[in-house]
Amino acid sequence: MDKLKAILVDDEQDSRQILSNYLSKYCPQVDLKAECKNIQEGLASIKAHQPDLVFLDIEMPFGTGFDLLEQLDEVNFETVFVTAYDNYAIQALNMSAAYYLLKPLDIDELVTAVEKIHEERKQSKNSFHVQVLLDNIKHENERPKKIMLPTFEGFEIVPIDQIIYCEADDNFTKFHLKDVIKPLLISKTLKHFENMLPTNKFVRIHRSSLINTDYVIRYTKGKGGYVTMENQVELEVSPKKKPQFLEAFKLS
Repeated sequence: MDKLKAILVDDEQDSRQILSNYLSKYCPQVDLKAECKNIQEGLASIKAHQPDLVFLDIEMPFGTGFDLLEQLDEVNFETVFVTAYDNYAIQALNMSAAYYLLKPLDIDELVTAVEKIHEERKQSKNSFHVQVLLDNIKHENERPKKIMLPTFEGFEIVPIDQIIYCEADDNFTKFHLKDVIKPLLISKTLKHFENMLPTNKFVRIHRSSLINTDYVIRYTKGKGGYVTMENQVELEVSPKKKPQFLEAFKLS
């Protein structure tokens, strides 16, 4: 693939101009085909140009960028979401491993996203990120249903309610899943997933353990104590994390 055919959809003219200038100057892999100011223009441009990449503002008049995607029968392009708001949507974006940029735009983050997408499009035309994202956005008032986890071989799409606990392994995290013997090894830190997974269900009980409280079957008292999970694994609760753990069960 020589260049990424791209369009951008943003209702603010200044934002369109800034992003267009950045792409022209810093992203030679991108061939910008159209600049659109609303969802209707964006849909028409996607149909006309069949882009590889769409830069999509989230908050727009008369709808969101997610509304645009939901109107498509098939999403066979990659998406970089652009937003001025660090709001509920960010968690859904993180859960799907989707690309997003916060305004004001950071040039290095833009370049990094474009480079990664350029390499990915050489391997696949499917946009699994968007598929997972739209599923989670539909349940924005609930716990996100799925998380996309990058592995050494590719990625795994995992239902949140199948995660028993996460275990730190240096700069990696092992995901222990229901009915799966071998844990998934993911090249992100446990802190990364602590910040991402729903706090109403996932609790950090130790520097090496982040548990899904739905799978706790027993707590044994002690200085910190320990929990027994549904898979019969016993995990230590650090004294420092004990109040947070007990609060999750309203036992403090």
